[in-house]
Amino acid sequence: MEEKKDYRAELFYEPKNGYDRLSSEEAGKLEGYCEGYKAYLNVARTEREAVNEAIALAEREGFVEYAPGMSLSAGDKVWFSNRGKALMLAVIGKKSAAEGLVIAAAHVDSPRLDLKQVPLYEDTEMAFFKTHYYGGIKKYQWTSIPLELHGVVVKKDGEVVDVVIGRDKDDPQLVVNDLLPHLAADQMKKTLSEAIPGENLNILIGSVPYDDEGSDRVKLAVMSILNSRYGITEEDFISAELYAVPGFDVRDIGLDRSLIGGYGHDDRVCAYAELRAIFDVEEPERTCVCILADKEETGSDGVSGMKSQAFEWFVSRLCEQQGVSLVDCFAKSMCVSADVTAAFDPNWPEVSEKRNAAKINYGVGLNKFTGSRGKAGTSDAPAELVAYMRRILDENGVQWQMCELGKVDQGGGGTVAMYMANRNIDTIDAGVPVLSMHAPFEVVSKYDCYMTYKTMLAAYSAK
Repeated sequence: MEEKKDYRAELFYEPKNGYDRLSSEEAGKLEGYCEGYKAYLNVARTEREAVNEAIALAEREGFVEYAPGMSLSAGDKVWFSNRGKALMLAVIGKKSAAEGLVIAAAHVDSPRLDLKQVPLYEDTEMAFFKTHYYGGIKKYQWTSIPLELHGVVVKKDGEVVDVVIGRDKDDPQLVVNDLLPHLAADQMKKTLSEAIPGENLNILIGSVPYDDEGSDRVKLAVMSILNSRYGITEEDFISAELYAVPGFDVRDIGLDRSLIGGYGHDDRVCAYAELRAIFDVEEPERTCVCILADKEETGSDGVSGMKSQAFEWFVSRLCEQQGVSLVDCFAKSMCVSADVTAAFDPNWPEVSEKRNAAKINYGVGLNKFTGSRGKAGTSDAPAELVAYMRRILDENGVQWQMCELGKVDQGGGGTVAMYMANRNIDTIDAGVPVLSMHAPFEVVSKYDCYMTYKTMLAAYSAK
Protein backbone atom coordinates (compact mmCIF):
# COMPACT_ATOMS: atom_id res chain seq x y z
CA MET A 1 0.00 0.00 0.00
CA GLU A 2 2.86 2.39 0.82
CA GLU A 3 4.45 1.82 -2.60
CA LYS A 4 1.16 2.59 -4.36
CA LYS A 5 0.80 5.82 -2.41
CA ASP A 6 4.27 6.99 -3.42
CA TYR A 7 3.58 6.04 -7.04
CA ARG A 8 0.36 8.06 -7.00
CA ALA A 9 2.11 11.12 -5.55
CA GLU A 10 4.76 10.89 -8.25
CA LEU A 11 2.38 10.69 -11.20
CA PHE A 12 -0.68 12.74 -10.25
CA TYR A 13 -1.02 16.54 -10.32
CA GLU A 14 -2.63 17.34 -6.98
CA PRO A 15 -2.35 20.98 -5.82
CA LYS A 16 -2.62 21.61 -2.09
CA ASN A 17 -3.78 24.47 0.09
CA GLY A 18 -0.83 26.78 0.60
CA TYR A 19 -1.32 27.06 4.33
CA ASP A 20 -0.57 23.36 4.67
CA ARG A 21 2.99 24.02 3.55
CA LEU A 22 3.63 27.57 4.81
CA SER A 23 6.47 27.88 7.30
CA SER A 24 6.34 30.34 10.19
CA GLU A 25 9.20 32.31 8.62
CA GLU A 26 7.34 32.61 5.32
CA ALA A 27 4.14 33.54 7.17
CA GLY A 28 5.92 36.54 8.66
CA LYS A 29 7.20 37.65 5.24
CA LEU A 30 3.71 37.17 3.80
CA GLU A 31 2.13 39.46 6.39
CA GLY A 32 4.79 42.12 5.92
CA TYR A 33 4.35 42.07 2.16
CA CYS A 34 0.55 42.33 2.42
CA GLU A 35 0.72 45.28 4.81
CA GLY A 36 2.76 47.12 2.20
CA TYR A 37 0.26 46.21 -0.49
CA LYS A 38 -2.70 47.38 1.60
CA ALA A 39 -1.02 50.74 2.14
CA TYR A 40 -0.40 51.08 -1.61
CA LEU A 41 -3.97 50.15 -2.53
CA ASN A 42 -5.41 52.66 -0.06
CA VAL A 43 -3.51 55.45 -1.81
CA ALA A 44 -3.80 54.24 -5.43
CA ARG A 45 -7.48 54.94 -6.18
CA THR A 46 -6.91 55.86 -9.85
CA GLU A 47 -4.28 55.09 -12.46
CA ARG A 48 -2.68 58.51 -11.94
CA GLU A 49 -2.43 57.95 -8.19
CA ALA A 50 -1.13 54.41 -8.73
CA VAL A 51 1.63 55.77 -10.97
CA ASN A 52 2.51 58.64 -8.62
CA GLU A 53 2.77 56.33 -5.62
CA ALA A 54 4.82 53.81 -7.62
CA ILE A 55 7.29 56.53 -8.60
CA ALA A 56 7.59 57.66 -4.99
CA LEU A 57 8.29 54.08 -3.87
CA ALA A 58 10.74 53.53 -6.75
CA GLU A 59 12.77 56.61 -5.96
CA ARG A 60 13.15 55.42 -2.37
CA GLU A 61 14.62 52.23 -3.87
CA GLY A 62 17.20 54.14 -5.92
CA PHE A 63 15.38 54.47 -9.26
CA VAL A 64 15.91 57.69 -11.23
CA GLU A 65 13.89 59.22 -14.02
CA TYR A 66 15.02 58.10 -17.46
CA ALA A 67 16.23 60.77 -19.87
CA PRO A 68 16.96 59.94 -23.54
CA GLY A 69 20.67 59.54 -24.14
CA MET A 70 21.62 58.92 -20.52
CA SER A 71 24.39 56.36 -20.06
CA LEU A 72 23.23 53.07 -18.54
CA SER A 73 25.17 50.09 -17.25
CA ALA A 74 24.40 46.87 -15.41
CA GLY A 75 22.56 47.49 -12.17
CA ASP A 76 21.23 50.93 -13.09
CA LYS A 77 17.57 51.56 -12.21
CA VAL A 78 15.35 53.93 -14.20
CA TRP A 79 11.68 54.85 -14.53
CA PHE A 80 9.70 56.51 -17.30
CA SER A 81 6.21 57.95 -16.86
CA ASN A 82 3.89 57.98 -19.84
CA ARG A 83 1.78 61.11 -19.36
CA GLY A 84 1.37 60.39 -15.68
CA LYS A 85 -1.08 57.56 -16.39
CA ALA A 86 1.26 54.65 -17.16
CA LEU A 87 4.73 53.75 -15.97
CA MET A 88 7.73 51.70 -17.05
CA LEU A 89 10.67 50.80 -14.81
CA ALA A 90 13.86 48.97 -15.74
CA VAL A 91 16.83 47.42 -13.99
CA ILE A 92 19.67 46.99 -16.47
CA GLY A 93 20.96 43.42 -16.61
CA LYS A 94 24.43 41.98 -17.08
CA LYS A 95 23.61 40.57 -20.50
CA SER A 96 23.05 42.54 -23.68
CA ALA A 97 19.50 43.43 -24.72
CA ALA A 98 20.23 41.16 -27.69
CA GLU A 99 19.57 38.31 -25.20
CA GLY A 100 16.09 39.71 -24.62
CA LEU A 101 14.32 41.30 -21.67
CA VAL A 102 12.28 39.87 -18.81
CA ILE A 103 9.05 41.86 -18.75
CA ALA A 104 6.16 41.92 -16.32
CA ALA A 105 3.09 43.86 -17.45
CA ALA A 106 0.13 44.79 -15.28
CA HIS A 107 -2.51 47.50 -15.52
CA VAL A 108 -3.47 50.12 -12.94
CA ASP A 109 -6.87 51.25 -14.25
CA SER A 110 -9.99 49.79 -12.65
CA PRO A 111 -13.75 49.97 -13.30
CA ARG A 112 -15.27 53.22 -12.09
CA LEU A 113 -17.69 56.05 -12.92
CA ASP A 114 -16.21 58.84 -15.08
CA LEU A 115 -17.76 62.28 -14.97
CA LYS A 116 -19.06 63.42 -18.34
CA GLN A 117 -17.47 66.53 -19.83
CA VAL A 118 -20.60 68.59 -19.07
CA PRO A 119 -21.56 66.82 -15.84
CA LEU A 120 -23.15 69.32 -13.47
CA TYR A 121 -26.92 69.86 -13.41
CA GLU A 122 -29.79 70.61 -11.04
CA ASP A 123 -33.15 68.86 -10.85
CA THR A 124 -35.86 69.42 -8.22
CA GLU A 125 -33.44 71.48 -6.15
CA MET A 126 -30.82 68.74 -5.98
CA ALA A 127 -27.45 68.93 -7.75
CA PHE A 128 -25.97 65.95 -9.59
CA PHE A 129 -22.99 64.89 -11.69
CA LYS A 130 -23.71 62.94 -14.90
CA THR A 131 -21.40 59.94 -15.36
CA HIS A 132 -20.31 57.44 -17.99
CA TYR A 133 -19.21 54.13 -16.50
CA TYR A 134 -15.71 52.89 -17.34
CA GLY A 135 -14.95 49.20 -17.86
CA GLY A 136 -17.14 46.19 -17.19
CA ILE A 137 -19.35 46.83 -14.18
CA LYS A 138 -22.60 45.55 -12.74
CA LYS A 139 -24.38 48.90 -12.59
CA TYR A 140 -26.60 47.98 -9.67
CA GLN A 141 -23.53 47.51 -7.47
CA TRP A 142 -22.70 51.22 -7.76
CA THR A 143 -25.90 52.56 -6.19
CA SER A 144 -26.26 53.36 -2.49
CA ILE A 145 -22.55 53.03 -1.67
CA PRO A 146 -20.18 55.80 -0.53
CA LEU A 147 -18.20 57.33 -3.38
CA GLU A 148 -15.12 59.51 -3.59
CA LEU A 149 -14.13 61.88 -6.39
CA HIS A 150 -10.54 61.71 -7.68
CA GLY A 151 -8.79 63.13 -10.71
CA VAL A 152 -7.47 66.26 -12.37
CA VAL A 153 -8.90 69.42 -13.85
CA VAL A 154 -6.72 71.09 -16.50
CA LYS A 155 -7.50 74.75 -16.96
CA LYS A 156 -7.32 76.51 -20.29
CA ASP A 157 -3.95 78.03 -19.37
CA GLY A 158 -2.51 74.55 -18.72
CA GLU A 159 -2.62 74.62 -14.93
CA VAL A 160 -3.33 71.16 -13.55
CA VAL A 161 -5.52 70.99 -10.45
CA ASP A 162 -5.59 67.77 -8.43
CA VAL A 163 -9.01 66.90 -7.02
CA VAL A 164 -9.63 64.49 -4.16
CA ILE A 165 -12.96 64.59 -2.33
CA GLY A 166 -14.03 61.94 0.14
CA ARG A 167 -10.73 60.22 0.96
CA ASP A 168 -10.02 62.22 4.08
CA LYS A 169 -12.06 61.13 7.09
CA ASP A 170 -13.44 64.67 7.48
CA ASP A 171 -14.41 64.99 3.80
CA PRO A 172 -17.98 64.58 2.60
CA GLN A 173 -18.67 61.58 0.38
CA LEU A 174 -21.01 61.21 -2.60
CA VAL A 175 -23.63 58.65 -3.65
CA VAL A 176 -25.78 57.36 -6.53
CA ASN A 177 -29.39 57.02 -5.35
CA ASP A 178 -31.54 53.89 -5.78
CA LEU A 179 -35.26 53.24 -5.49
CA LEU A 180 -36.80 52.22 -2.21
CA PRO A 181 -38.21 48.65 -2.38
CA HIS A 182 -41.70 49.96 -1.60
CA LEU A 183 -41.82 51.67 -5.03
CA ALA A 184 -39.55 49.37 -7.01
CA ALA A 185 -42.04 46.79 -8.23
CA ASP A 186 -41.45 47.63 -11.90
CA GLN A 187 -37.68 47.92 -11.43
CA MET A 188 -37.46 44.52 -9.76
CA LYS A 189 -39.17 42.82 -12.70
CA LYS A 190 -36.24 43.79 -14.92
CA THR A 191 -33.02 41.85 -15.38
CA LEU A 192 -30.01 42.92 -13.31
CA SER A 193 -28.42 44.52 -16.38
CA GLU A 194 -31.56 46.55 -17.13
CA ALA A 195 -32.67 47.59 -13.64
CA ILE A 196 -30.19 50.48 -13.41
CA PRO A 197 -29.76 52.28 -16.77
CA GLY A 198 -26.36 53.82 -17.36
CA GLU A 199 -27.88 57.28 -17.61
CA ASN A 200 -29.30 56.85 -14.09
CA LEU A 201 -25.85 56.59 -12.50
CA ASN A 202 -26.04 60.24 -11.47
CA ILE A 203 -24.09 61.29 -8.39
CA LEU A 204 -25.85 63.36 -5.75
CA ILE A 205 -23.58 66.26 -4.76
CA GLY A 206 -25.69 68.88 -3.00
CA SER A 207 -29.10 70.24 -1.97
CA VAL A 208 -28.68 73.67 -0.36
CA PRO A 209 -29.59 76.61 -2.66
CA TYR A 210 -27.39 79.63 -3.17
CA ASP A 211 -28.71 82.74 -1.43
CA ASP A 212 -30.05 84.72 -4.37
CA GLU A 213 -33.17 84.91 -6.57
CA GLY A 214 -31.77 83.34 -9.75
CA SER A 215 -32.25 79.88 -11.26
CA ASP A 216 -30.25 76.68 -10.60
CA ARG A 217 -29.43 77.92 -7.12
CA VAL A 218 -28.25 74.52 -5.82
CA LYS A 219 -26.01 74.05 -8.83
CA LEU A 220 -24.59 77.53 -8.25
CA ALA A 221 -23.97 76.78 -4.59
CA VAL A 222 -22.08 73.58 -5.45
CA MET A 223 -20.08 75.36 -8.15
CA SER A 224 -19.16 78.11 -5.71
CA ILE A 225 -17.78 75.48 -3.29
CA LEU A 226 -15.69 73.93 -6.05
CA ASN A 227 -14.48 77.34 -7.18
CA SER A 228 -13.50 78.29 -3.65
CA ARG A 229 -11.65 75.00 -3.04
CA TYR A 230 -10.07 74.42 -6.45
CA GLY A 231 -10.36 77.70 -8.36
CA ILE A 232 -12.31 76.08 -11.21
CA THR A 233 -15.38 77.09 -13.23
CA GLU A 234 -18.00 74.89 -14.89
CA GLU A 235 -16.26 75.22 -18.27
CA ASP A 236 -13.12 73.64 -16.77
CA PHE A 237 -14.95 70.30 -16.53
CA ILE A 238 -14.57 70.09 -20.31
CA SER A 239 -10.82 69.48 -19.89
CA ALA A 240 -11.02 67.37 -16.75
CA GLU A 241 -10.59 63.69 -15.89
CA LEU A 242 -12.65 63.13 -12.76
CA TYR A 243 -13.58 59.67 -11.52
CA ALA A 244 -15.99 58.47 -8.86
CA VAL A 245 -14.54 55.47 -7.04
CA PRO A 246 -15.84 53.48 -4.05
CA GLY A 247 -15.27 55.14 -0.70
CA PHE A 248 -14.17 52.00 1.11
CA ASP A 249 -10.91 51.59 3.00
CA VAL A 250 -8.83 48.46 2.42
CA ARG A 251 -9.55 45.97 5.19
CA ASP A 252 -8.62 42.48 6.35
CA ILE A 253 -11.44 40.04 5.67
CA GLY A 254 -12.33 36.93 7.67
CA LEU A 255 -11.99 36.16 11.34
CA ASP A 256 -8.57 34.69 10.56
CA ARG A 257 -7.57 37.83 8.61
CA SER A 258 -6.47 35.65 5.69
CA LEU A 259 -8.09 37.80 3.00
CA ILE A 260 -7.94 41.42 1.86
CA GLY A 261 -11.00 43.39 0.77
CA GLY A 262 -10.79 46.61 -1.20
CA TYR A 263 -11.44 48.50 -4.40
CA GLY A 264 -9.08 48.00 -7.34
CA HIS A 265 -7.44 44.62 -6.69
CA ASP A 266 -7.95 44.18 -10.44
CA ASP A 267 -5.21 44.85 -11.28
CA ARG A 268 -3.25 46.83 -8.73
CA VAL A 269 -2.66 43.64 -6.76
CA CYS A 270 -0.44 42.40 -9.61
CA ALA A 271 1.01 45.86 -10.28
CA TYR A 272 2.27 45.99 -6.72
CA ALA A 273 3.71 42.47 -7.01
CA GLU A 274 5.71 43.59 -10.05
CA LEU A 275 6.88 46.72 -8.29
CA ARG A 276 8.12 44.94 -5.19
CA ALA A 277 9.80 42.29 -7.34
CA ILE A 278 11.72 44.77 -9.49
CA PHE A 279 12.75 46.60 -6.31
CA ASP A 280 14.03 43.36 -4.80
CA VAL A 281 15.78 41.75 -7.79
CA GLU A 282 19.55 41.66 -7.32
CA GLU A 283 22.05 41.82 -10.19
CA PRO A 284 19.74 40.32 -12.83
CA GLU A 285 21.25 38.52 -15.79
CA ARG A 286 18.80 40.05 -18.26
CA THR A 287 17.36 43.55 -18.16
CA CYS A 288 14.10 43.55 -16.19
CA VAL A 289 11.18 45.77 -17.15
CA CYS A 290 8.06 46.47 -15.11
CA ILE A 291 5.05 47.95 -16.90
CA LEU A 292 2.06 49.59 -15.23
CA ALA A 293 -0.33 50.23 -18.11
CA ASP A 294 -3.58 52.15 -18.43
CA LYS A 295 -6.81 51.52 -20.37
CA GLU A 296 -6.83 47.71 -20.06
CA GLU A 297 -10.42 47.74 -18.86
CA THR A 298 -11.50 49.34 -22.15
CA GLY A 299 -9.27 47.41 -24.56
CA SER A 300 -5.74 48.80 -23.97
CA ASP A 301 -6.11 51.46 -26.67
CA GLY A 302 -4.93 55.06 -26.44
CA VAL A 303 -1.61 56.74 -25.73
CA SER A 304 -1.34 55.24 -22.23
CA GLY A 305 -2.66 51.75 -23.07
CA MET A 306 -0.58 48.64 -23.76
CA LYS A 307 -1.07 49.04 -27.51
CA SER A 308 0.65 52.42 -27.36
CA GLN A 309 4.00 52.92 -29.08
CA ALA A 310 5.27 54.39 -25.80
CA PHE A 311 6.51 50.91 -24.87
CA GLU A 312 8.49 50.60 -28.10
CA TRP A 313 9.88 54.09 -27.56
CA PHE A 314 11.18 53.24 -24.09
CA VAL A 315 12.67 49.85 -24.95
CA SER A 316 14.19 51.10 -28.20
CA ARG A 317 16.07 53.76 -26.23
CA LEU A 318 17.47 51.04 -23.96
CA CYS A 319 18.44 48.96 -27.01
CA GLU A 320 20.12 51.87 -28.80
CA GLN A 321 22.47 52.28 -25.87
CA GLN A 322 23.78 48.79 -26.64
CA GLY A 323 23.56 48.87 -30.42
CA VAL A 324 20.78 46.28 -30.47
CA SER A 325 17.79 46.27 -32.81
CA LEU A 326 14.39 46.44 -31.13
CA VAL A 327 12.94 43.55 -33.15
CA ASP A 328 15.87 41.31 -32.24
CA CYS A 329 15.42 42.20 -28.58
CA PHE A 330 11.68 41.43 -28.65
CA ALA A 331 12.27 38.08 -30.35
CA LYS A 332 14.38 36.90 -27.39
CA SER A 333 12.24 38.48 -24.65
CA MET A 334 9.61 36.93 -22.41
CA CYS A 335 6.70 38.57 -20.64
CA VAL A 336 4.55 37.70 -17.66
CA SER A 337 1.20 39.36 -18.23
CA ALA A 338 0.47 39.98 -14.57
CA ASP A 339 -3.31 40.11 -14.33
CA VAL A 340 -5.87 38.65 -11.99
CA THR A 341 -8.02 35.61 -12.67
CA ALA A 342 -11.39 34.46 -11.40
CA ALA A 343 -11.35 32.54 -8.11
CA PHE A 344 -13.72 29.60 -7.75
CA ASP A 345 -16.73 30.65 -5.67
CA PRO A 346 -18.81 27.77 -4.21
CA ASN A 347 -21.83 30.07 -4.14
CA TRP A 348 -21.82 30.06 -7.95
CA PRO A 349 -20.14 26.77 -8.94
CA GLU A 350 -22.12 26.54 -12.18
CA VAL A 351 -19.98 29.15 -14.00
CA SER A 352 -16.66 27.36 -13.42
CA GLU A 353 -15.17 24.05 -14.47
CA LYS A 354 -13.84 22.94 -11.12
CA ARG A 355 -10.85 20.95 -12.39
CA ASN A 356 -9.47 24.02 -14.13
CA ALA A 357 -10.64 26.84 -11.83
CA ALA A 358 -8.29 28.82 -9.60
CA LYS A 359 -8.79 28.32 -5.88
CA ILE A 360 -8.20 30.75 -3.05
CA ASN A 361 -5.00 29.96 -1.09
CA TYR A 362 -3.58 27.69 -3.81
CA GLY A 363 -1.05 30.22 -5.06
CA VAL A 364 -0.56 32.29 -8.18
CA GLY A 365 -2.86 31.40 -11.06
CA LEU A 366 -1.17 30.60 -14.40
CA ASN A 367 -3.41 30.99 -17.44
CA LYS A 368 -2.08 29.47 -20.64
CA PHE A 369 -4.89 31.31 -22.40
CA THR A 370 -7.69 33.73 -21.59
CA GLY A 371 -10.25 35.04 -24.08
CA SER A 372 -13.74 33.68 -24.66
CA ARG A 373 -15.58 30.99 -26.59
CA GLY A 374 -13.04 29.40 -28.97
CA LYS A 375 -10.08 31.14 -27.28
CA ALA A 376 -10.93 34.41 -29.03
CA GLY A 377 -8.90 37.38 -27.82
CA THR A 378 -5.93 35.53 -26.35
CA SER A 379 -2.29 34.82 -27.14
CA ASP A 380 -2.30 31.20 -25.84
CA ALA A 381 1.18 30.82 -24.36
CA PRO A 382 3.52 28.27 -26.01
CA ALA A 383 3.90 24.98 -24.14
CA GLU A 384 7.64 25.63 -23.86
CA LEU A 385 6.98 28.84 -21.93
CA VAL A 386 4.52 27.09 -19.60
CA ALA A 387 7.16 24.44 -18.89
CA TYR A 388 9.76 27.14 -18.24
CA MET A 389 7.46 28.83 -15.72
CA ARG A 390 6.78 25.52 -13.96
CA ARG A 391 10.50 24.98 -13.58
CA ILE A 392 11.52 28.40 -12.27
CA LEU A 393 8.56 28.59 -9.88
CA ASP A 394 9.29 25.16 -8.44
CA GLU A 395 12.97 26.03 -8.10
CA ASN A 396 12.05 29.17 -6.13
CA GLY A 397 9.48 27.61 -3.81
CA VAL A 398 6.52 29.35 -5.44
CA GLN A 399 3.13 27.67 -5.19
CA TRP A 400 1.23 27.91 -8.46
CA GLN A 401 -1.92 26.51 -10.03
CA MET A 402 -3.09 26.19 -13.63
CA CYS A 403 -6.48 27.74 -14.30
CA GLU A 404 -8.90 29.20 -16.81
CA LEU A 405 -11.46 32.00 -16.59
CA GLY A 406 -14.76 30.12 -16.30
CA LYS A 407 -16.44 27.36 -18.27
CA VAL A 408 -16.16 27.17 -22.04
CA ASP A 409 -18.90 29.39 -23.56
CA GLN A 410 -19.78 30.84 -20.14
CA GLY A 411 -18.07 34.15 -20.83
CA GLY A 412 -14.42 34.99 -20.50
CA GLY A 413 -12.07 37.92 -20.41
CA GLY A 414 -8.82 39.29 -21.71
CA THR A 415 -5.56 40.85 -20.52
CA VAL A 416 -2.64 42.69 -22.11
CA ALA A 417 -1.02 39.35 -22.99
CA MET A 418 -2.03 39.29 -26.65
CA TYR A 419 -0.69 42.81 -27.24
CA MET A 420 2.70 41.77 -25.89
CA ALA A 421 2.63 38.50 -27.86
CA ASN A 422 1.79 40.45 -31.03
CA ARG A 423 5.18 42.13 -30.60
CA ASN A 424 6.84 38.70 -30.98
CA ILE A 425 7.38 38.36 -27.23
CA ASP A 426 6.63 34.99 -25.60
CA THR A 427 3.91 35.81 -23.06
CA ILE A 428 2.00 34.02 -20.32
CA ASP A 429 -0.69 35.23 -17.91
CA ALA A 430 -0.06 34.91 -14.18
CA GLY A 431 -1.85 36.59 -11.31
CA VAL A 432 -3.96 36.58 -8.18
CA PRO A 433 -7.36 34.80 -8.10
CA VAL A 434 -10.09 37.31 -7.15
CA LEU A 435 -13.53 36.92 -5.60
CA SER A 436 -16.19 39.48 -6.67
CA MET A 437 -13.98 40.71 -9.52
CA HIS A 438 -14.98 44.16 -10.89
CA ALA A 439 -17.24 44.80 -7.89
CA PRO A 440 -16.69 47.98 -5.87
CA PHE A 441 -15.21 45.78 -3.12
CA GLU A 442 -13.13 42.82 -4.30
CA VAL A 443 -11.51 40.09 -2.19
CA VAL A 444 -8.15 38.34 -2.55
CA SER A 445 -6.10 35.89 -0.48
CA LYS A 446 -2.99 37.16 1.27
CA TYR A 447 -1.26 33.89 0.44
CA ASP A 448 -1.98 34.27 -3.27
CA CYS A 449 -0.80 37.90 -3.21
CA TYR A 450 2.53 36.87 -1.73
CA MET A 451 2.99 33.98 -4.17
CA THR A 452 2.33 36.33 -7.08
CA TYR A 453 5.11 38.60 -5.83
CA LYS A 454 7.42 35.58 -5.58
CA THR A 455 6.43 34.63 -9.15
CA MET A 456 7.53 38.02 -10.48
CA LEU A 457 10.75 37.90 -8.49
CA ALA A 458 11.50 34.39 -9.79
CA ALA A 459 10.97 35.56 -13.38
CA TYR A 460 13.22 38.59 -12.94
CA SER A 461 15.92 36.61 -11.13
CA ALA A 462 16.09 33.62 -13.52
CA LYS A 463 19.55 32.87 -14.92
